Amino acid sequence: MVIKRKQTDNKGLFYGEEDGSIVAELSYTISSRGIMVIEHTEVNEAMRGKGYGRQLVEHAVAYARANNLKIIPYCPFAKAISGKTPEWQDVIYHPGSTPSE
Repeated sequence: MVIKRKQTDNKGLFYGEEDGSIVAELSYTISSRGIMVIEHTEVNEAMRGKGYGRQLVEHAVAYARANNLKIIPYCPFAKAISGKTPEWQDVIYHPGSTPSE
């Protein structure tokens, strides 16, 4: 799967393509305070179980790090795996912290 990103203003999408078709996507919004809210992650039913959703979240984490953003994983999938991944905690926004921490 090849992962690409497109963004218009503060709305964005990481999406995975395989054989010219979109098979997975992660949508997000970036606030003026430097917070990326992961809103939704979806993987084509036939492609589930291959780790594609995790790959999308990994790309979002890398993008957040490179752009000094914090992430709020609103999406249940992103929230679940981010809670189990200690190496991502530097970019996860925790209540009571500030985005620049």
